[in-house]
Amino acid sequence: METIYLCIVIFLFALAIFDLVVGVSNDAVNFLNSAVGAKTASFRTILIIAGIGVFVGASLSNGMMDIARHGIYQPQHFYFQEIMCILLAVMLTDVVLLDVFNSMGMPTSTTVSLVFELLGGTLALALVKVNTNDALNLSELINTDKALSVIMGIFLSVVIAFFFGMVVQWLARMIFAFNYKKHMKYSIGLFGGVAVTAIIYFMLIKGLKDTAFMTSDTKTWIYDHTWLILGSSLAFFTLLMQTLYWCKVNVFKVIVLLGTFSLAMAFAGNDLVNFIGVPLTGYSSFIDYTTNGQAFGADGYLMTSLLGPAKTPWYFLFGAGVIMVFALSTSKKAHNVIKTSVTLSRQDEGEETFGSTPIARTLVRISMNMAGGITRVMPEGFKRWANTRFRKDEAIIADGGAFDLVRASVNLVLAGLLIALGTSMKLPLSTTYVTFMVAMGTSLADRAWGRDSAVYRITGVLSVIGGWFITAGAAFTICFIVALIIHFGGTIAIIIMIVLAVLSLIRSHVIYKNKKKKEEKSETLKQLMQSNDSEETLELMRIHTREELTKVLEYAENNFSLTVTSFLHENLRGLRRAMGACKFEKQLIKQMKRTGTVAMCKLDSKTVLDKGLYYYQGNDFASELVFSIARLCEPCLEHIDNNFKPLDAIQKGEFGDVADSISALIHQCRTKLEENEYDTITEEIRMGNELNSQLSYLKRQELQRIQSQKGSVRVSMVYLTMIQEAQNVVTYTINLMKVSRKFQEVSR
Repeated sequence: METIYLCIVIFLFALAIFDLVVGVSNDAVNFLNSAVGAKTASFRTILIIAGIGVFVGASLSNGMMDIARHGIYQPQHFYFQEIMCILLAVMLTDVVLLDVFNSMGMPTSTTVSLVFELLGGTLALALVKVNTNDALNLSELINTDKALSVIMGIFLSVVIAFFFGMVVQWLARMIFAFNYKKHMKYSIGLFGGVAVTAIIYFMLIKGLKDTAFMTSDTKTWIYDHTWLILGSSLAFFTLLMQTLYWCKVNVFKVIVLLGTFSLAMAFAGNDLVNFIGVPLTGYSSFIDYTTNGQAFGADGYLMTSLLGPAKTPWYFLFGAGVIMVFALSTSKKAHNVIKTSVTLSRQDEGEETFGSTPIARTLVRISMNMAGGITRVMPEGFKRWANTRFRKDEAIIADGGAFDLVRASVNLVLAGLLIALGTSMKLPLSTTYVTFMVAMGTSLADRAWGRDSAVYRITGVLSVIGGWFITAGAAFTICFIVALIIHFGGTIAIIIMIVLAVLSLIRSHVIYKNKKKKEEKSETLKQLMQSNDSEETLELMRIHTREELTKVLEYAENNFSLTVTSFLHENLRGLRRAMGACKFEKQLIKQMKRTGTVAMCKLDSKTVLDKGLYYYQGNDFASELVFSIARLCEPCLEHIDNNFKPLDAIQKGEFGDVADSISALIHQCRTKLEENEYDTITEEIRMGNELNSQLSYLKRQELQRIQSQKGSVRVSMVYLTMIQEAQNVVTYTINLMKVSRKFQEVSR
């Protein structure tokens, strides 16, 4: 039996290594998004600074793992066997759940996942114990206050961080404007002094308060002399920042890089419990059991020892730091999560990752009405002056950056300050929530959410916030179920759960790689979004349009064939797959149109007049082509799903032959469009006319059958719909090729 628990402890540490990797990948957004978004330095330099912060924070942490030891459950009422069951269930759930969120590119809270996993696993075992022992009740076994405080922390973090991010960024923009180099001669010293002092305060209060060298005497001295430390720091750093400015040093870059280091250090020092707290608790429990409890048995030895604080050996902390730095520098999923936050807060418009939702549209309307009311009561002189501070054409943004250094500085300084203040006031503010919502608040204040992008940005923010609550619910539910399975299933259940977790992680990795290949944005699109030259933009639009329309025709060829074949063979699964592909393609078409509108704004008026109509017509024909296939698929799916009478042999033969020819036509058009070869397009036009004539003949034949009352009217109506939409597919394909040729032609 002892060997089994030793294997569990070893597996917990193996999971801890993976948890460190996936956890850092998700939490990297907390301390990297501002420096990366502002292009403060090269990505490698930013990673090095953040990596040093992570390593220092992890190495100096004293490993106080109270939340994993007795923060949720009351260990004096649980036996060793039950504790190991809870801990294993927590780790199995945690690595899978965080990996899923990383693959989706959604930042979430490792603290929330840990707390609710512990709560779910503990509740599962507590219910079993209460059911078998009338002397116990749930209030004695579970500490629900911690879970409730985390829930309150979500609301507090969202509201407080967003509000102060918006207010402070607005004030900062009033001081520096977008062309900050013209307005920093005398203000930069004070701003830098305040910023660095806030970072120092953050590092002392939040980053280093639980480190190994912070003795009680040191903490007391810092607490008693806080104002002296802050006042001295403010005076010193104000003078230093002003001197650096006179020496031609970009003070904002210093602030951003220092803030990145402090947040990374605090993250590693304080959130380490989220990754290795559970395995270390399991290790501590195993040592205690093998030393003192073997005479009682695994199901008879109470884990009272977990009530005491943990002292983690330095080599565990050192190893954790090394793994975290390695994960930070190599994880592509970390870059994916960072991209979500940066995209939602970027200054300029471009391709939006998220769509539009009714809630987002409602919030935009309410905000516009409120802004209009405030604007009406503001003095005209103040409005004119304020508008001069928000001239976006004067913004100093690094090449490829999402926003400027002023906003990046506010993001880091304010996030650190709010976390430090929340910690000193014992408010459960989450690092993830604060940093993300501060970034959203500052982007709103910077007028980055224009009328053409606000609804998409708000949808993205709501999606991320919703993900936080989903994290809590999923962590609780999954861990609850896994804990029960392990408890009642024993060793066999443990092996099965481990295998399932490993398979889930492998599957997630494979799906993520395939997804990234499909969603990988072309280099052309990146250049198009960054281009400001009309001629260059037009040429890039031609290349990008060929790429996008080729994908549309590829979809049309595959899905038209799949729909027709599945209907003729009564393949319900194939029709459902085709319908799902239609819905997904509609979203891609919307995204393509939004991107095209942004790109078209970069062209000069003459080019827009010459080529704009053909471009928009091409998008419209592509959209109609997709919708025609959807209208073809929908009645076919409904017909087969209801088990109605199929087409007769004559109808199948007639339409099957024409459908093959239509697929061949689409394939030919796709090949020529991809190769930008339109010299022989008359051949496709002739084929299209012949196919439409054949379809018209089939339509007349079917109408005659209906008049003669031969066959089922229901089947005939579906058949006529198929013929009509097939004609539309042919027509829109040919029209798409015609306008594409016009758009691709080089004017002489």
